[in-house]
Amino acid sequence: MQRALMKAFLFPPLILMLSSMLSCSEQGPSFSPLAANATILAFGDSLTFGKGTSRSQSYPAVLQSLSQLHVINAGISGEVSATGLKRLPDLLSKHQPALVIICHGGNDILQRKNPMQTKANLIKMIQLAESKHVQVMLLAVPRPNLLLSPAAFYAEVAQATKVVFDPETMIKVLGDPKLKSDTFHPNSAGYAVIAENIFNKLKALGALKSDT
Repeated sequence: MQRALMKAFLFPPLILMLSSMLSCSEQGPSFSPLAANATILAFGDSLTFGKGTSRSQSYPAVLQSLSQLHVINAGISGEVSATGLKRLPDLLSKHQPALVIICHGGNDILQRKNPMQTKANLIKMIQLAESKHVQVMLLAVPRPNLLLSPAAFYAEVAQATKVVFDPETMIKVLGDPKLKSDTFHPNSAGYAVIAENIFNKLKALGALKSDT
């Protein structure tokens, strides 16, 4: 009888503890809250620059309006990841962002660069940011196929670095003709969707207050 009572008292707390541990392990990476004066560095190629619309309607500009934070558009059209990797350290030192959003590798895909080298470049970008205590969000770019899907190296980078990863936003936008200005670039409406998705993810994962 005493043994049965001990089991009744001990097992439920044990089950709750294990359940809590499993729940935490499934949540994935999140953000620390950004200060009201924080700077976000939007880093990438033409998808960040805003090719296909005006600079004022690029996703960094729309994200700045939504978040009420300073968002720097550090996109350069046509840039490959190897060049971006060389460019990033000076931007981190100059702007001292609290968060960098990396959307790079699309031109590597189009130019058929070695995906392992692109993966290594992205990992080094993330390591550079984190060495300066900068939080990171990684956006995946799809391969130009009939059925869009992210290039495989993005998930591998996210798994290796444990950063916040968004594999869906660019696919959603670039897979919808109504949101595109040409084969590879969004229009104003598409960039607005990108900004809104990023903004909602920043709120959901703790970077921004939910009432922002």
